[in-house]
Amino acid sequence: MTDTAGRLLQIRGMRADPIRRLLASARDASAFRGDELEGVTVANLFFEDSTRTRVSFTIAAQRLGAAVVDVSGKGSSVSKGESIADTARTIEAMGVGAMVVRCSQSGGAKGVADAVSCAVLNAGDGRHEHPTQALIDALTLSRALGREADFDLSGVRVAIVGDCAASRVARSNIACLTALGAEVVCCGPPGMAPTTLEGLGCGVSHDLDGLVGEVDAVMALRIQFERSSSIGSAREYRDRFGLTRERAARMRPGAWVMHPGPLNRGLEIDGEVGDGDRSLILRQVGAGPDVRAAALLSCVSACRQS
Repeated sequence: MTDTAGRLLQIRGMRADPIRRLLASARDASAFRGDELEGVTVANLFFEDSTRTRVSFTIAAQRLGAAVVDVSGKGSSVSKGESIADTARTIEAMGVGAMVVRCSQSGGAKGVADAVSCAVLNAGDGRHEHPTQALIDALTLSRALGREADFDLSGVRVAIVGDCAASRVARSNIACLTALGAEVVCCGPPGMAPTTLEGLGCGVSHDLDGLVGEVDAVMALRIQFERSSSIGSAREYRDRFGLTRERAARMRPGAWVMHPGPLNRGLEIDGEVGDGDRSLILRQVGAGPDVRAAALLSCVSACRQS
């Protein structure tokens, strides 16, 4: 969570008020002057592949006047066996003021935060969390539902569909959306949506057809082949849990389609649904720089004051 030392490592455990403050700052990002982080260097430590997250963090930092350096696993000393924590210490010694960390190890961002004194933001760590993506999704959905004034999602019901057990996006969204008052239901095959997820404060369903017409938004998750997700038959998965054109047509009026990207078109979501009138997917992408600018500014400011 965001703390006085300037960290944003997870949403779970955050109260509604600090979440709403971050969302309000992102909503009002047009008021940023462009020099708030002048003289600050932001290091993107991306040890997993990324397009949307890395680029939007770069745009966000540049909008605030910061310089940006990119560090990846390939070509860095991490590929020689150096630990991520030691790499982070080395980079901080060069005068970096904030680090954005993406890695395959759950808890890896916290490991970096424990090793350095600068601001640290989690850009996705293993199966743990992806906090800024959840903030992006909450901002986008609030705008679409006309809840942007106070970000109160009371009475809103959201289905998260797919491999929720392996998804850091699902974990962060469950924490964020429920903190704002929404009801979240995770849906998928039992191996992907086990009843143990109820311990995170959400419901669980294995019947998308019975759920799709009862929610205000359906968030389809990308099937994470790189995390060895077992979906069995891809055709069977699409038949039972894909957000197809036919299922989208049964959604209630005013309900929205979401996806954190990238899309496996024709598997978890049909292309015409992802591109259709109900889709918030590109709006989610567009909200990325504003949310990440707000998060960077909050963390660096807190770090300066600590």
